[in-house]
Amino acid sequence: MSRAGSLLVLNAGSSSLKFALFDTARSLAETARGEVEKLGTAPHLRARDPAGAILAEQRWTEGSTQNFATVLDALLAFTDAHLGPGGLAGVGHRIVHGGTDHAAPERITPALLRALTDMIPLDPLHMPDNLAPIHVVAAARPSLPQIACFDTAFHQTMPLPAASFALPRAITDKGVRRYGFHGLSYEYIAAKMAREAPALARGRVIVAHLGAGASLCALLGGKSIANTFGFSVLDGLVMATRCGSLDPGVIFYLARQGKSLNDIEQMLYHASGLLGVSGISGDLRVLLASPDTHAREAIELFTYRIACQAGGLVSALQGLDGLVFTAGIGENSPAIRQEVCARLAWLGVRLDAAANAAGAACISALDSRVDVRVMATDEEAMIARHAADVLDAGEDGKTVLF
Repeated sequence: MSRAGSLLVLNAGSSSLKFALFDTARSLAETARGEVEKLGTAPHLRARDPAGAILAEQRWTEGSTQNFATVLDALLAFTDAHLGPGGLAGVGHRIVHGGTDHAAPERITPALLRALTDMIPLDPLHMPDNLAPIHVVAAARPSLPQIACFDTAFHQTMPLPAASFALPRAITDKGVRRYGFHGLSYEYIAAKMAREAPALARGRVIVAHLGAGASLCALLGGKSIANTFGFSVLDGLVMATRCGSLDPGVIFYLARQGKSLNDIEQMLYHASGLLGVSGISGDLRVLLASPDTHAREAIELFTYRIACQAGGLVSALQGLDGLVFTAGIGENSPAIRQEVCARLAWLGVRLDAAANAAGAACISALDSRVDVRVMATDEEAMIARHAADVLDAGEDGKTVLF
């Protein structure tokens, strides 16, 4: 990258803000990473260096501030104190939804920000949180370049049947279609496979991004051709608190029983999934340690849905060469990997038990017809790469004022 300095990456949610700093002078080496938790109640900022040592920590007492700008000002102050001689070159943002028009990272301009604001109805639960830091940074530092990186962009390569609903064209023409999400994670894994397992990257691979949000993506030659997410992040797999695939008739039934639209939305996003089935927790670690039969039922539903929907992606791929586990559960739960692979034994999936227990990079047995791997994902690093490319492609010194 020709532009000297550091890149700040912001990944904003409804109650937390993940961040990371990358040094452009050292090939985007990570210099710090952290999170602001409990946004809106009692914010807690913590930053660590790559070795895990705490670089900065700040707490706000409950009720003392619910001002997001105050918290982000503190984060920018930490950033300034931690920067190298080049200063801050730009800020990259994870934007969950890019709609049909945004297929690549973009420099944020007032026009783009207006367009993204107009897209809030496509994802009213995530887009306002994604856009809020952009406004704060623009107000505090109007000449600082900001770059939007879209979670949906990676799935623009899906063929029409994989992206379509069987709805009237008047509705689909307004953007009601399957988008797919977790795209920045899948893009990172695809690039990592191309470096570490190039033969596999050229083949037919299912990547399982298993975390609090969970999905599967079918990669053919490193390109997305199908994804278990659909129009929203509710579709597909069972998740920590989200329902996954659901017969729309259930929503009609609940509405006729007197549930409001807001009540139904709250239940499907925040009170369903592993939490709803178990009645205990949405955290798989808690459920795996629990003797409760409902915890076991939740785990079985989780792995059953993964295996069933993986079968559909095998059909889309017309075969399977590799299965990659990533994200919090995928990278750290040998038990879940084992259960999923056992359900996919009909495909010739065979695990090496010792390698799986150790979390090795390759966990398939020698006689497995499918190459099974564990790969750590890094959405923030992917955003940093995109931000650096966008800045390099722009005119040196040109800023966009808000």
